Amino acid sequence: MPARIRVVELEGLWGPEELGAFLGIPEKTLKHWRLTGYGPPWARLGKHVRYDPAGVRAWLASLEAA
Repeated sequence: MPARIRVVELEGLWGPEELGAFLGIPEKTLKHWRLTGYGPPWARLGKHVRYDPAGVRAWLASLEAA
């Protein structure tokens, strides 16, 4: 019986440091955005803030479309 191989591409969640590097902005700016309700969608996992890369890209696309 031949082996079945399933390839799954996963991209992990980003923390503020990774998102800041991706966008080229300081983490402090991201914190300000979260407090004012601006910026890409984020989630709190325990005491950690995380961003879904797909959500970040969708948010960027919505800025370009405006």
